[in-house]
Amino acid sequence: MNKIAVVYFSGYGHTKRVAELVAEGAKAECIEIDSNGDVAENDWNTLNAADAIIFGAPTYMGSVPWQFKKFADATSKAWFTRAWQNKVFGGFTNSASLNGDKQVSLIWMQTLASQHGGIWVSLGLPPSNTASATRNDINNLGGSVGLLVQSPSDRPADDIPSGDLETAKQYGVRVADIASRLHG
Repeated sequence: MNKIAVVYFSGYGHTKRVAELVAEGAKAECIEIDSNGDVAENDWNTLNAADAIIFGAPTYMGSVPWQFKKFADATSKAWFTRAWQNKVFGGFTNSASLNGDKQVSLIWMQTLASQHGGIWVSLGLPPSNTASATRNDINNLGGSVGLLVQSPSDRPADDIPSGDLETAKQYGVRVADIASRLHG
């Protein structure tokens, strides 16, 4: 069985909820980036030992928040030694708006994974884009680079649309499947 880690920052609990579902699908361990942008020392060992790493962060003002950027900067030690070379990577983000420029955050995460020499896993699901589609459908936001989630700003994390939550689980399964094919 592959080792998979979901490393994420959550400002208000919505991203944490999504991270838990992605981790459930991937059978992964969650690592939370704290409000200072740090992870525990033993979390670095988990990330270094993982076959796959899934990044997660909300999209604030068109990009990942500073806490995630601080974590990303701290990965330079792994970059310098090529510790994450050929790992499988994926990513997810959420914002209060349906669009919210989430694509920018995903491409930012994809670039980080590429700088580490990683192999990025796309969402791999067709969009639910018919007239009869609802927020309860899989991939109703039409993502492709990674997982997109919309979290209404006036609602708690438990009120994230069910289609987004199911898409999160399926994305975790996909990343785990790709990791097992490459690192099995």
